[in-house]
Amino acid sequence: MQPLFCGAGARIFHFEDKIRTNTRVYRMDFVALNIPVADEVQAEIFTAYLADFPFESFETGDGMLKAYIPQERLADCKQEVDALLAGQGVAGRYISIEAQNWNALWEQNFPATDVEGRLRIRAPFHEPAPAGTMEIVVMPKMSFGTGQHATTWLMARAVLDLGVAGRRGLDMGSGTGVLSIVAAKCGAAHLDAVDIDDWADANCRENVAANGVADRVEPLLGDVARIVGRTYDFILANINRNILQRDMKSYAAALVPGGDLLMSGFLEADTEAVVAAAGAEGLQPVATASRDGWVMLHVRKS
Repeated sequence: MQPLFCGAGARIFHFEDKIRTNTRVYRMDFVALNIPVADEVQAEIFTAYLADFPFESFETGDGMLKAYIPQERLADCKQEVDALLAGQGVAGRYISIEAQNWNALWEQNFPATDVEGRLRIRAPFHEPAPAGTMEIVVMPKMSFGTGQHATTWLMARAVLDLGVAGRRGLDMGSGTGVLSIVAAKCGAAHLDAVDIDDWADANCRENVAANGVADRVEPLLGDVARIVGRTYDFILANINRNILQRDMKSYAAALVPGGDLLMSGFLEADTEAVVAAAGAEGLQPVATASRDGWVMLHVRKS
């Protein structure tokens, strides 16, 4: 099965990350909404539709998209979800999932991530990186950023190639802080790591400390309002299309002339819309890259 971790609100969530807590085993009853799909393109479309509801993970396999939601949250949105599917001519099937030891499942299914042999993103229970390979150790707990998802992989690779040494940066929607950590280990002078969720903020603080970069990464709890009056040489924003478009003006205002903005969290079909939003704020395309249907867009302030 191929996991599809999609946006919910301002960020992208990974199901097993979200329900892991500091030390206890977290048990929760979930419901799987099974939706028949013709191919992965249709699966991506339905994933995007359902991202506005409190589903916490998506996976595809054998012609089926499975969307997972806490049982206690389903009643809040079931009528709307059913209407959405009916409007697309599709009927979904809800299947209850018995409470499990999600911590154990998380550790079984969370592999380390390799970025072209130059970077290894891993949890403490994985084998260390080979000598000479940059290594980031994160314990995701409840926040996004294990490196598994295509958007994180694309952004991490782009940071490796950006040339951030000595520059000030912003990691918007920082999650675990993994991109801030990569940038700091590439020599960035300072990063503000901004996230709207208090548990992501706490996890980011733990991870930057564990990776020895707490002196150069400052987690900030809040939204884009936290960056008003601040300026950056580069900005990293791995969020989603709607948030990127909404906050583009703020990103452009915060960038110094010649500054770089790297964005991901959107699908290939949305690239033109994101490029247009950036262009309207004087941000010109430099490069794009794609992986598994997801896109990283690099623009620069002229």
